[in-house]
Formats: sequence, structure tokens, C-alpha cells
Amino acid sequence: MILSRRQLVLSALGASAIGQASGQENPGDTKLAHRLTAKSVTDDDLLFLQQIGLRWVRLEFGEAPVALEAIRAEQQRFARFGMRIFSGVHYSYRSLRVQLGQPGRDQDIETYCRFLRDLGRLAIPVASYDFHPGNTYTTDLVQRRGYTAREFDLDNFRSKVEKREFEREYTADDLWANYTYFMKAVLPVAEQAGVKLALHPDDPPLAKMNGVAKLFTHYDGYHRAEQISGGSPNWGLTFCVGTWAEGGSKMGKDVFEMIRDFGGRGKIFEVHFRNVSGPLPHFVEAFPDDGYLDMYQVMKALRAVKFSGAAEPDHVPKLAGDSGILRAGTAYCLVYMRSLLNRANDELSRSAD
Repeated sequence: MILSRRQLVLSALGASAIGQASGQENPGDTKLAHRLTAKSVTDDDLLFLQQIGLRWVRLEFGEAPVALEAIRAEQQRFARFGMRIFSGVHYSYRSLRVQLGQPGRDQDIETYCRFLRDLGRLAIPVASYDFHPGNTYTTDLVQRRGYTAREFDLDNFRSKVEKREFEREYTADDLWANYTYFMKAVLPVAEQAGVKLALHPDDPPLAKMNGVAKLFTHYDGYHRAEQISGGSPNWGLTFCVGTWAEGGSKMGKDVFEMIRDFGGRGKIFEVHFRNVSGPLPHFVEAFPDDGYLDMYQVMKALRAVKFSGAAEPDHVPKLAGDSGILRAGTAYCLVYMRSLLNRANDELSRSAD
């Protein structure tokens, strides 16, 4: 059978009308996922997520050591609801001993390495992490279009919130030394385990907060981190669209340039699909249809580079009556994202005709 050009493009994009109608997913398509915490998500929550079509999750395990069998048990529990774990998070990497270079960090790094080995044994392909000790994510909760969302105001932060977090200030050189030490220890383990390390940018993207420098607030930081990795195929990005949008024109490359650069080279492993009201010095985290970015164009850019990792809602705003996993807000985001994904796949396939 000879395939048409459109059929070939559909195959490359990982989407088809038949697959969408039948509920089957092509491995080459973007995977719609959600962030969940192992200890707090209930079976009733999982049933709800199954009902709205969720098939992939990013599962967060806290900072205490977690056994292989505990991870396997969660994997099996999610499988009963038709879901697979795409990425795992273990917060031992956030240990101040690791991120501030304090004595005892090797113990915490080994805890993280053991987690990576276990992910590999269970064929969980990605581990997402960040590197910003002393961070402040938000300055207030506000109402936007009637829903509750997180706000960051730079003037309020500098005048009312910021204080030196630790006994001394930490420079960018300090943080680069600590990040390099961590990466040299964990990246070979990730490579051997077959797990990809996905680095989240610093949210919000400010060069220094609470007396601690921040590294991943600009394209140059990611470029330097990639050089430290030695070009390893197991090093890449958790690309937070919302964080990058918060920086606006000061990020070195905009959201779309980052997708074309890192995504075009297969270096984006996971995406946090979030909008904001505008760039710094003030922003409110928003639903995908209620910010200054055109999130359809973001989804289309991801599909144009054949992004096949997981895209998930991030910092879901709270709708009336929401609690726990914020079911209404979560469903709003995921259904909206699915519509954008289907439209992007369809438009890109039609453009090939």
C-alpha cells in the first residue's frame, strides 16, 4: 500500500482520526499527563482522572527514601486505572546538602541515584528535577476571572517578603559548582539506567532571590548546563512554558525559539503547559485560555518539532468547590489541552496536503 503525503505526516506526528476516535495513543504523539503526589492521590481521584481520559502521570514521591517495591506498587495501582507513569520525582535532589554543597551531600545524592536506578528497572523513562534553593514561588493568592490563582509581584517580594535565607549569600559560581558536582554524580547513573534527566527552569526567573543566585533564568544557563552534560542524550529539559513566559523578552530566547532549539534537537522531555497574565515584574498564573500567550501556537510549535514527551497542567488554578487534586480545574486544563493537541495535529497534517 502506498501512503499519501498526509498519511505519512500523520504517522510522523503520531496522530490519526482513527486513533483519536478509538481512544488509542500513538507513541509519537504528545502525551497528555498530570502532576500527582503518590501519598495523597486516592483511588477515587484516579477513577475521576480515568473518566476524563488521562493516561499518563508525573508522580512525585517526596524526599524520604522510597523502596523499589513501593514505586512498583504505585505503578501497578495506576495501571489498574489505565495510566502509566511517564516521569518520577524524588525530592532528595532538593536537599540543602546537595544544592548548597554542604557536608553529607553524597548520602543524599546516593538516595537520588537509587531512585534513578529503580525508575530504570520499572521502565519509567524520565526524572524531573530543579535546582533553586532559597526560592520564593509566589507572593499572594488572588482572584482572576473569579478563580483563585497564584500571583508574583516583584516590588512586594523585594519590599515585604525577601530576606536572606541562609547564614551567608550564595553566588552563581557557588551554585554552578554544586550543580556540576550533582550532575557528574547522577548523570552516569541515569545513562546506565536508561532514564532521562529533565531540568526545570527557575520560577520566577530572577537572577537572585533571598541571598541565593539562580542559574536557569535565561537561555545561557540552559546552554551552560548542556555543556556540563557533555551532550548526553539523557540530559534535557522540563520546559515550563509559564516560567519562560514570566521572563518575557529577558530570557535570551522566547518560548517558541526554545521549542525550536531544544525541542528540535529532542532535548525537551517534559512540558509544563501553563499560561500567565504577563511578564515580570508582575504576573498571575492563569488557565491556558486566560493569559498573554497563545497556547494553541505553543502546542502547534511542540507538534511541529514532533514532541512526544509529556505535557501537563502546572499550578492548576482553583475553581469554585475545588479541593484535593482540584478536579474541576484539572479537567478544564486537560480537556482544553486535548482540544489544542487534536487541532494542532490536524492542522499540521492538512498543511502537508
